[in-house]
Formats: sequence, C-alpha cells, structure tokens
Amino acid sequence: MSPPLATSFVQSESFIYVLYIVAFALFIQGLRGLSGPTTAVRGNRTAAVGMAIAVVATLLNPGEGNWGLIALGLALGAAVGVPAARNVKMTAMPQMVALFNGVGGGAVALIAWVEFRHYGSTYGSHTVHLIGQTGSVTITVGPPTYVAIFSVFAAIVGSVSFWGSNIAFGKLQEVIPGRPISFGSAQQAVNLVLLILALAAGIDLVAGAHSEALFIGMLIVAALLGNAVVLPIGGADMPVVISLLNAFTGLSAAATGMALDNPALIVAGMIVGASGSILTNLMATAMNRSIPAIVAGGFGGGGAVEGASGAGEHAGTVRSTTAADAAIQLAYASRVVVVPGYGMAVAQAQHAVRELASELEARGVDVKYAIHPVAGRMPGHMNVLLAEADVPYDQLKEMDDINPEFQRTDVSLVIGANDVTNPAAKNTPSSPIYGMPILEVADSHSVIVIKRSMNPGFAGIENELYFDSKTAMLFGDAKSAVSEIAAELTQL
Repeated sequence: MSPPLATSFVQSESFIYVLYIVAFALFIQGLRGLSGPTTAVRGNRTAAVGMAIAVVATLLNPGEGNWGLIALGLALGAAVGVPAARNVKMTAMPQMVALFNGVGGGAVALIAWVEFRHYGSTYGSHTVHLIGQTGSVTITVGPPTYVAIFSVFAAIVGSVSFWGSNIAFGKLQEVIPGRPISFGSAQQAVNLVLLILALAAGIDLVAGAHSEALFIGMLIVAALLGNAVVLPIGGADMPVVISLLNAFTGLSAAATGMALDNPALIVAGMIVGASGSILTNLMATAMNRSIPAIVAGGFGGGGAVEGASGAGEHAGTVRSTTAADAAIQLAYASRVVVVPGYGMAVAQAQHAVRELASELEARGVDVKYAIHPVAGRMPGHMNVLLAEADVPYDQLKEMDDINPEFQRTDVSLVIGANDVTNPAAKNTPSSPIYGMPILEVADSHSVIVIKRSMNPGFAGIENELYFDSKTAMLFGDAKSAVSEIAAELTQL
C-alpha cells in the first residue's frame, strides 16, 4: 500500500531541500545580525530558528534512525544546555564558549567513529562497476573514498578541538595553571610526531585497513595532540585559541556533512569555519603575532618580566590616589575615556561603570569607551559586558578610532586592562609584546588605573604605564572602586 500523499510530499527530496535552503538563509541572516550588540540577540534567535528547521529537515529523511534515542538525546541536551546557558555569569562566558565548542568537536569525532563501525569491513573500499557482454553489474564494496577521507579528517580535527577546548576551559576556569606548560625545546617535535602518527593512521584507514583498534588509536593520538597544542599556550593568547578551535570545530562539522551527505552540516560548518578563521586572523593581527607563533605557545601567564628598560624596581615611584581625588579629577574633565579590561569582568563592574558614566554625562562630560580587539578572554568580551549594562553602542570605540583621540582626552580611566595599554609595545624592542597595537592611553593628559595590585596581566609583563608621572593608581576591587568614585561625585 502506497504511503499517503501528504506523507510522501513531506518526505520528498525536493521539500527537504527547500527546508535546508530556508535554514541556510536564516543562518546567514543571523550571522549578519551578530555584527553589532543592538542586533545580536535578534541574530542569535534567527540562526536558532534556522537550525531548528535544519534539524526538522534532517529528521524528515525516510528511514531516519531510532526515534526514541533521538528524543532522548534532544532531552538530555536541553536539560544540560538550557540551565547552563541561563545561569552562567557573564564573567564565565569565555569558559562556556570554550566548553560548548569542545562538545561540538567531540560530537563530530563520535559520529566519525559510528560511521566507521557502520561500514564494517568495507570501510575504505569503493564502488566497482563491472561491465560484460551481457550487461553491467554494480557492486558496492564500501563507501566512496571521499566519505572515508572526510570521516577521518572529521575524527582527527574534532578530537583535537574537543581536547584542546577542554584545556582552554581549564585554563580560563583556573582548574589548571594559566601559564604555559610544555616540554620545553622538545615541544614542537612532540607535536609533529603526534600529527604524523594521526595522519599515518588516517591514511591507512582510508586505504582499506579495517581495524577498530587503529581507529581508536587515531582518536587517542589526536586527543594527545589537542592537549599538547593548547597546554603550552599562555593566558594572553586564549582569545585567539578559542577562536581558532571554533574554526576547527566548524571545519570538522563540514567534513562530517560531506561524509553523511547532509547539507545542513556542510553549510553551517563552513560558515563557522570561515568566520572563525577570519576572526582568528584579525585577532592575531591585532596582537602583531602570527597564528603559527601563537600555536607554538610559550608566551603569557608566566612570572612577571620587565616590560621596558628601567621597569620594575628601577622604574620610579608609583603614585596612588583615592576615590575622592579621582572623582574631583573626573568631575572637572571635559573628555573621559573608559578603558575596560578583564578586571572589570572579574569584578562584574560594568553596571557600576555605566552609572559612573551617566553621572559624568549629567555634568556635561563627554564619555567614550576604548575597546581593544583582544581585551578580556574571548572575542568581543568587553562589547558584550558593556552592552549588557546598556552602554550606547555609539560610545564604544574600536582601537583604531579611539587612539587619535587620546591626545585630546583629559582623563583615561583604565579598569583592569593590562597588556593592551602597555607602552612597552611601542617603546621597547626587547619586550615580548613589542609591535603589538595597543590603546595609547599614555597620550592622555592624565590616567587613573583601577587595579587590585601591581601584578602583571596575562602576558606576565610589567606595565610601564603604571610608573608614568601622569598615572595615578587606585588599588582595590573594580566594582567597589568605581562605586566609591560615583558616590564621591554626588557629593561635589
């Protein structure tokens, strides 16, 4: 008995591909929405609707798998993901991004393993067409070669992404030390050996070697490679690492889509891979470092080193200030630039900063915010925090736009931003961060730095800005310090 007409239409290949096209359009529109804080929420929701449509289209394929297991997987994912996303603090958002990205890579690696088991002894074989005088015969002795290639690629890259993201999570959460952990001069040799072993196992599998032990061994070697690549990378480079691993997950998902002939995975994976790669390159450029140099590791998170000739104990006197003095200085300024960093995020001071800015604006002070591309622990970290505090988007100025204005700025208020304000990047060729574009707050008429202590930032480099005669240090928790300044302002 033929299936009902409605069922045949819903499960028809044309209808399913129409759903995929709609989903792809929503993906792209959602990505466009992420270009600014004012449209980011709408963009996220648009992309989520697109993904929901893509999931439905995939499930409509005839002969789709065990519905009970699919429902269980959806329920478990929602039970874990929804509460985690709703309850996470904004300061912990980088860790969540790293963790969720890793989950994607791990899922891809598991799918590749399932595909290997599905094809059994024919994995790595191919389709053979036999033509004789009486006709032709097609014998399928395994998946097309490209399926095996993409599956192996997805397994290796997905495993690297999963374990690398877990290490990034551990460093950001301070479960493991943020400093570089490596084998010293032998680190790159170890990485190269692990890469060669993983590739050799993959090539052997594609060539037809059916050995589940070999496949599992390849996954284990790729896991060791993911750990070995990220462990030597210090906290200063974590934003770039998160972006790079995100691109890896996207590419591995696209490869899985090719192997499964799933358009949703192919398009979504390529969008994530391409955007992640572009963002990684932009962030590396903002740090004046190459991506291979970042992956090589060994920089950031160690002990403090001198940021400039004469830094440290020979740099001169550090001048401290009080909230009352800072309030007077800000109240009589015409232009103030707030420079947020991870210190603001840790203290959850964004709302206090917004209240201080509102008080200054009520007095006729022009307030702007200087945003460095790698401030914080993930791309756009400061933008997200300030948008949450309802800071007007037009007050957020990127580095290239705000740097020319520092010379006309009366006071720059630096809140926990260390490495991205360090003049050693411009003045000291021997500094590890020399050449990195920075926010040139030292050009301001005066600088107030809110900081817990004189400890260095992620890069482990002492900031010579703190010893500048124009700089006053206000030591303490950022939220408390900003609130005290705001309270003092109301008394003036």
